Amino acid sequence: MMRWRRAGATFVAVLLGLGVMALGLWQIERRAWKHELIAAVDSRITASPVQAPGPDQWRSLSRQHDAYRHVTASGTYRHDQELLVQAVTERGGGFWVMTPLDQGSYRIWVNRGFVPSDKKAQASRAAGNPAGPVTVTGLLRITEPKGGFLRANDPAADRWFSRDIAAMSKARAVDRAAPYFIDADGKANMGGYPIGGLTVVSFNDHHMIYALTWFSLAALLFYFAWRLWTSPLRQDREGA
Repeated sequence: MMRWRRAGATFVAVLLGLGVMALGLWQIERRAWKHELIAAVDSRITASPVQAPGPDQWRSLSRQHDAYRHVTASGTYRHDQELLVQAVTERGGGFWVMTPLDQGSYRIWVNRGFVPSDKKAQASRAAGNPAGPVTVTGLLRITEPKGGFLRANDPAADRWFSRDIAAMSKARAVDRAAPYFIDADGKANMGGYPIGGLTVVSFNDHHMIYALTWFSLAALLFYFAWRLWTSPLRQDREGA
């Protein structure tokens, strides 16, 4: 009976070790994918700007293939539909100024940049709100639904923690909005606000640490299985 129990425990330890090793290999694959993504994003950011995608391209857009693409768009800002999203930047806390850019048959939300709390009121930065046609260059960002970390958007109270295009468009009655927004570049606005070009592009890359952790645990399980299988049972020693 003891031999069968030892064999069963050894089998379970080996099985767990194989499972944990598979997790380590998966982290290695994730690391390779992450490095490919970082390289792709770097190439998009530094590439010459292309025309922002129109309605015929919206269905094919994806976070993996289009996020942070360098784009440009021309139109007229709809300042009457402006919306503020809470932000924490290298300049401190404040708000992102989100404004629809009218394209005629559709609109593109533009993150025009950051304003501190004392510039929250649109009237306090009126000089930076152009009334005529403009051309915007920046990075394409995919919509951020629902809200920020542990903070849900509250459209009824006009409190926003993420750039949720669908919810923002509904709250401001923006018709036919593109499913993305543009983070405007650092081109200065009249009066100094909003301040563009503050997009932070970073990706967590801890996959090697996770992989080594899983491989170490797998090694311990295999060692435990080996000790179980090779160590003589007490009954064996007593009967010798």
